[in-house]
Amino acid sequence: MDWKDEIKPLFWLLVIFGLAYFMPVGQNRFDQAILEAFALTKWYAREHVLLCLVPAFFIAGVISVFVSQAAVIKYFGAGTKKWLSYAVASISGTVLAVCSCTILPLFAGIYKRGAGIGPATAFLYSGPAINILAIILTARILGAELGIARVVGAVLFSVIIGLLMHLIYLKEEQTKAALQATMPEPEESRPLWQTTFHFFVLVAILVFANWGKPASESGLWAFLYQNKWSITAGFSLLLMFSLTFILRINGLHVILGGIPVIIGVMLYPQQPLIPFVMGTISLSVLLSIHEGEPAEWMDATWGYTKQIMPLLAAGVLAAGFLLGSPEGGQGVIPNEWVANLVGGNSFFANFFASIVGAFMYFATLTEVPIVQGLINSGMGKGPALALLLAGPALSLPNMLVIRSVIGTQKTIIFVTLVVVMATISGMAFGAFS
Repeated sequence: MDWKDEIKPLFWLLVIFGLAYFMPVGQNRFDQAILEAFALTKWYAREHVLLCLVPAFFIAGVISVFVSQAAVIKYFGAGTKKWLSYAVASISGTVLAVCSCTILPLFAGIYKRGAGIGPATAFLYSGPAINILAIILTARILGAELGIARVVGAVLFSVIIGLLMHLIYLKEEQTKAALQATMPEPEESRPLWQTTFHFFVLVAILVFANWGKPASESGLWAFLYQNKWSITAGFSLLLMFSLTFILRINGLHVILGGIPVIIGVMLYPQQPLIPFVMGTISLSVLLSIHEGEPAEWMDATWGYTKQIMPLLAAGVLAAGFLLGSPEGGQGVIPNEWVANLVGGNSFFANFFASIVGAFMYFATLTEVPIVQGLINSGMGKGPALALLLAGPALSLPNMLVIRSVIGTQKTIIFVTLVVVMATISGMAFGAFS
């Protein structure tokens, strides 16, 4: 036996044994943190997986199968004109009302189709950071000054981070660009408008199914929230049209697949999640039993699900254990410690707020009331902006998945850039506000 090869397994066995042996079971803080880990996981499964991640997986599958590599390279490729690729990437969040985990399948889809590391990471950051609903909520609750600073900072962040990632991996990107330049232009299987229509319908279902409740009970945003399931149902009908006339799935099969959804609406009119799940199951079955592009779409969707979901589950458990759940429970790190460490506008306060934001999980829009509570506990304006810039775009579950897509080194550099820039932005904002 060559013991040199066995040192690493022995080390991890000793680490696991030591953790188990000295585990402080029975201490209130530790026991509460364990409960919070499962509480966050339960909350995440109920509030986020079905409505956010499942549609995102299907959209990622569309990118992989129906969006040609040439189309991705045209807008996000390593050799694309910078003004075009970063303009498209930096405004994506105004269209996609997603969080740091929901953006992951879409990021994986465009990166694997040939997007450059710069535009891809700009897209990865901007998707959850420049959420138009979150920006409006920030301005309403935390003040216009912080709302404007957030949107300006987020747009600049996405471009600067993307450009820095491109420069750091310039040699690799030049090689990729040269390779992409030699690739023949593939033939499109259908007109661009058909692919665009299909993609738009799926994104609309994702956006409106997750439309958050606005602060005001009147106005356009309130109207959309009150009618979000009717709007989602309308786009579901358009999806049935797309399945029949664009993907060429048998129309009778599509109608039969819609019957369980209609039954669900009739039996459970006050529980829209039930017909939504029935629709997801029907779509999965329809795609699975039809050969060609429908089956390829389902295979790609399932592939992203298998890759991402286990890592997200592990990350959510860890985040709950460390920092607690959105219900107000505390993890192993007490909430009051966090509040006490982010007061004022010192470098440490901004840096700590950036680190906490980077590792803590924020669902879409939840960062605003959390920051409001911290401000009421003495948090400075600079650290508040730092947390708003780092938090929605990153999380521990998010990092684990990013690593599986672009590797450990690129993930560490991306996270470091976000934390450093959030810290600098927070200090600058705090000094002038």
